Amino acid sequence: MSLAETIKNRLASLEPIHLEIEDDSAAHAGHKGNMGGGHFNIKMTSSHFSQKSQIMRHRLIYQALNGLIPQQIHALSIVAISPDDPK
Repeated sequence: MSLAETIKNRLASLEPIHLEIEDDSAAHAGHKGNMGGGHFNIKMTSSHFSQKSQIMRHRLIYQALNGLIPQQIHALSIVAISPDDPK
């Protein structure tokens, strides 16, 4: 199973309505401080984010990915959206 699939499986607990996972690791290979972990961009819509601040939304994602950071995931960019958010 790829790391992107592992991330997707972990985030399933947040019941995403929409989920995009982009592996951007190749663009960061060998940069200082990276001990081999991947760089990922996540864009996710979930009702679990309703009535929550961006900080709380990010915390939910980090909790779901617990144990993968910092060894397997070195950097993570998150866009966390609630279906209630204004368009």
